[in-house]
Amino acid sequence: MGRNKVTAARDEAGAAAQSVEDLFRRLEQLNDIGASLSAERDINRLLESILLAAKTITRADGGTLYLLTEEDGTKRLKFEIMRTESLNIAMGGTTGNAIPFYPIHLYGKDGKPNNQMVAAFAALTGQTVNIADAYTADGFDFNGTRNFDKKTGYRSKSFLTVPMKNHENEIIGVLQLINSQDPVSREVVAFSNADQRLAESLASQAAIALTNRQLINQLEALFESFIAMINTAIDEKSPYTGGHCQRVPELTMMLAEAVNETRQGPLSGFDMSDKDRYELKIAGLLHDCGKVTTPVHVVDKATKLESIFDRIHLIDTRFEVLKRDAEIEMLKSSAALRQTGLDELSVRERGNQLEQAYRARLRQLEQDREFLRKCNIGGEFMPPEAQEHVRKIGEYKWLDQSGNTAHFLTEDEALNLCIPRGTLTDKEREVINYHIVATIKMLEALPWPKHLQHVPEYAGGHHERMDGRGYPRGLKREQMSVQARVMGIADIFEALTARDRPYKKGKTLTESLQILGKFKQGGHIDPDLFDVFIRQKVYQRYAEQFLDANQIDRVDEGKIPGYTP
Repeated sequence: MGRNKVTAARDEAGAAAQSVEDLFRRLEQLNDIGASLSAERDINRLLESILLAAKTITRADGGTLYLLTEEDGTKRLKFEIMRTESLNIAMGGTTGNAIPFYPIHLYGKDGKPNNQMVAAFAALTGQTVNIADAYTADGFDFNGTRNFDKKTGYRSKSFLTVPMKNHENEIIGVLQLINSQDPVSREVVAFSNADQRLAESLASQAAIALTNRQLINQLEALFESFIAMINTAIDEKSPYTGGHCQRVPELTMMLAEAVNETRQGPLSGFDMSDKDRYELKIAGLLHDCGKVTTPVHVVDKATKLESIFDRIHLIDTRFEVLKRDAEIEMLKSSAALRQTGLDELSVRERGNQLEQAYRARLRQLEQDREFLRKCNIGGEFMPPEAQEHVRKIGEYKWLDQSGNTAHFLTEDEALNLCIPRGTLTDKEREVINYHIVATIKMLEALPWPKHLQHVPEYAGGHHERMDGRGYPRGLKREQMSVQARVMGIADIFEALTARDRPYKKGKTLTESLQILGKFKQGGHIDPDLFDVFIRQKVYQRYAEQFLDANQIDRVDEGKIPGYTP
């Protein structure tokens, strides 16, 4: 007997030691799980991690995670994640398999609490419910569980239902575990007190991690909405830039992903994490935020003489004045002929000459007017002889509204009509270019968190050139990040293909890639990124989403300047 007692005592001590060792091991698991939950950014993956972790530390075969929702004043527990290992059931979350069960109402139609459903009870009371056998438990309705078992052949037995409370002690969800299994025999057993305490600790950590992630997501959504508001303000100022603010980020991310997938060449080492992607996305959305400071009449300058209105109409009026003056001069000269004493034949001949000169003058004035109208439309290039013709017309004399003799064109009008490319003068282009300086000032003034600290550099570098001749800082290629160089190509290609500019039509793919290739040859854009842009057909994917069908022509990559297929 004494020997049996000693053996039994040893066995009991051994079992206790194993139990303690097992508990410590599971506590270590709990600590590791808590750290991983805090690091997870994706809500669906976070919810899955919570449920899978709870199943692991309690040795549960199945489980469900519910989140508390409220709509139209009605509180419900929504099925978010379901797992049952022995039945190979995986629903919700990242699985793509929808959960076909209706949410659990916390209150009935009569307004009374739904205490019959164990998950609802836990959410309403904040109490953990540990049931050894659902089929023999009193006080709860397990009819739904029994029906599930009949259909599947499963036997739902032990239940552990734990409310999830956030840092403000608010219930945000419920964690329900089913059928704890003995680690040796794999038989279904009741959840132990240790299981319950571990599950409650995990539920608490999980609720805080989930609440923090939801708060971060809400802040990010608020931040992105604020950015969208800025872009809307730019859009409202000018319909010609709002689309640009939306398309450049899209193209930036397309090219960045293509570079990220590159496994050969000088860019093979470039790699983006989810944080890197989000940082670049934000930079893309904010890359032109400084345009809120740009005067509308400069941004929207569709013609060379446009300011608040198109001043070509003033010049049209002056031409009418010159034509009127020519007619008056002709009539005065004709009347004076009759006072000269010349014979009738001479008067008639001289009158015909005056009439012909008058008609020639009208034709010349009309030709000059049409010429200035064409000059007023910005083009790719205005030759020097055309600029000289503008200046000659400007030297015509006319009587202004004060009756004073003045040059036909003001100095400012002549300057604008002689703009060699586009519609902007050098000063106006400086005003436009200042938007990037304003962008950098605005972004550098913000207290960016660590994971967004490069936003000002990415957004502020898209007008720099690889040869150092860009603006505003004159940076060279080696002084710029890959992301900033990516944004530079995206900004140029979007501008070339954009069809909503007031001064030009959107170019075709071939035309745009021809120009972009010359930019590569001229040291304007990054040559390696340009090659990825062509080789990975980023231009084609962008075109399919954002260009008109008539812009999408067949591209012969072998004829693109600076690119070797």
